Amino acid sequence: MSAPLPAYVYRPMIANDLPLAHALAVQLKWPHRLEDYAMLQRVSKGVVVFDGERLIGTAFTCPQGDFSTIGLVIVSDDYQGKGIGRKLMEQALDACESSTPILNATLAGAPLYSSQGFVEFGRIEQRQGQALAAAPGPLADGEECRPLHETDQPRLLELANAGSGLNRQAVLSDLLPVVEHSVGIVREGQLRAFALLRPFGRGRCIGPVIAENVEQARHLIAVLLATVPDAFVRIDIPADCGLGDWLETTGLKKVDTVAQMAKGTPPQATDGVEQFAVVTQAIG
Repeated sequence: MSAPLPAYVYRPMIANDLPLAHALAVQLKWPHRLEDYAMLQRVSKGVVVFDGERLIGTAFTCPQGDFSTIGLVIVSDDYQGKGIGRKLMEQALDACESSTPILNATLAGAPLYSSQGFVEFGRIEQRQGQALAAAPGPLADGEECRPLHETDQPRLLELANAGSGLNRQAVLSDLLPVVEHSVGIVREGQLRAFALLRPFGRGRCIGPVIAENVEQARHLIAVLLATVPDAFVRIDIPADCGLGDWLETTGLKKVDTVAQMAKGTPPQATDGVEQFAVVTQAIG
């Protein structure tokens, strides 16, 4: 007689699960801090799986309007090949409800998601390193770069939504209190572009970056890099956004590439702006 299958327990993640979830990520050499996990748990529907008292897997679904981003689908090395990742993914998809699921997949994992109906629509480059000073390039006539203020938040949300094609209300409400530096470009009295820098992972993260063109994006990033000389900085950019070669000169080298995938029509940028850097790979 064959042995019975283990009774793994799947349930919604709660705040008390965060230390165990973070410890699993550390074991797998993921760079996230406990604070990064806590932020994701607050804005997402998390799922955990336990074997007895041991947390062995996680997944997050972050609702963002007509879309939901799925991220940090993690299974302990000791439990690979048992169908746990597929079951976590099923629960993450159920949490999307009527919204369109999107995710960033490792290139090795993309075929699995393709078999589940996901279609690649782009690539994201993970870039990081010790930040080097970069002189901000010139802005167009009539444009000014300045620090952002609380009164800019409604317009900042408009730009974030337009550049990503997602509803960023919950994400930005949670993110803005921990932002260390925020800068924007103003023209004719209106905010046209912005970029944020905050603690994340091994150092700082720049993102999102929303701008009308690559020149604005470069200028904003250079201004932020000047605020953290020699710090370890990470930025995740669309591979085709035009920033790659320039970022090499600032010390932010490409260390990984992931596939942007959607199970349905992917989000589209609107209103003449683009997203030049995502919030995180898990959130988009």
